[in-house]
Amino acid sequence: MDKKEMTKRHLITCSVIVLLVIISAINICGTKASTLTKKTAKIAKPAKVFKSKFIFKNIDDNDFTFANEALPINDASVNRALRRSLDKHNYKHVQSDILQTKASELFPIIEPILRAYGIPDDFKYIPLVESGLCEGTSSKGARGSWQFMPGTARTYGLKVRKGIDERLNVRKSTIAACKYIKELYVEFNSWTLAAAAYNNGSIKLERAINRQNEDNYFLMHLNRETASYVYNLIAMKAIISQPGKYGYKKYIPVFKPSELLAFNQ
Repeated sequence: MDKKEMTKRHLITCSVIVLLVIISAINICGTKASTLTKKTAKIAKPAKVFKSKFIFKNIDDNDFTFANEALPINDASVNRALRRSLDKHNYKHVQSDILQTKASELFPIIEPILRAYGIPDDFKYIPLVESGLCEGTSSKGARGSWQFMPGTARTYGLKVRKGIDERLNVRKSTIAACKYIKELYVEFNSWTLAAAAYNNGSIKLERAINRQNEDNYFLMHLNRETASYVYNLIAMKAIISQPGKYGYKKYIPVFKPSELLAFNQ
């Protein structure tokens, strides 16, 4: 073999080696790029949004609601709380038709005012829960169908002084309650929380929300009265709507125009 032939073969061998090195480098880079892409894709994957399986906006399959906000279902603690409220207000426990009597007296006055202010109709049950089984002034000083404290009553336009107490005027106190409830809804963006704040005060409820990092009433831990408050409203709604189911007879009131006028004055 002459010198030229040896040189030619040497060049071919070198070329093959260089080509193999280039191919290997391409494969390695491609593998790294693929791995990096996969890792990047994994990092870029959006976080899973937690949604409670018990909370539903669709109320078609839930008989118990407040202002079209459904109770969580399939939750043992919620079921127990609702059952306690239903038992507390059924006929076997109350032994009178006082709730139906008050509803028939108050609702014709309250309902149109709630509509005028854009407040859900279910808030008409607040007077039954607040003062349905008792009359007069509470130990804390709350008075009237909506159980306003003197300071809160004055804030929303009611006169409370010696010789006059407009908390006892159903029409005027309902207007005041509507103004208050509307402010609570703007603050909490939930009618259920607005109802809870009506009972407990917005400051205390806001503190509880921040402390627990939870803004679903049914999942919060509140004082005994507030924790049962919305359940009592829902139970009252069920009992007034279906009295026979809870031991009451259907109550049909008969009012004279003068009697209704007296409530409006």
